[in-house]
Amino acid sequence: MIAVDSSVLLDLLGADPVHGEASARALADALGSDEVVVCEAVVAEVQTMLDTRDTVMDALTEFGIRFEPIQEAAAVRAGHMQRRYRDRGGRRERVVADFLIGAHALLQCQALITRDDGFFRDYYKGLKLVVPKA
Repeated sequence: MIAVDSSVLLDLLGADPVHGEASARALADALGSDEVVVCEAVVAEVQTMLDTRDTVMDALTEFGIRFEPIQEAAAVRAGHMQRRYRDRGGRRERVVADFLIGAHALLQCQALITRDDGFFRDYYKGLKLVVPKA
């Protein structure tokens, strides 16, 4: 399984003129080779950004992306990583969703498609990242 981050989905659903094409290619490549999933944090973040009553899962299902819930171990890891972030002087610009997405990908998937690779490389060592390039 390959997890996909909110940033990539927002590029697609919002037809981002800068990152949309690269994100679409990365997602298509992933869908061609493996199952692609999203967790609760991604669903909530993307739903927040859509100006519609439709659910984000309706659109994602059309792409071939399915929902994969966060397991207890991943939720606990996310909490530990957020504590580490705060202990290192991290500011509140990083929300718990960022840590949940990383822990879900690390413990439950084989990779994460994201444009936020610096953060995930720093806090989730060993997580394979797929970074869309324009």
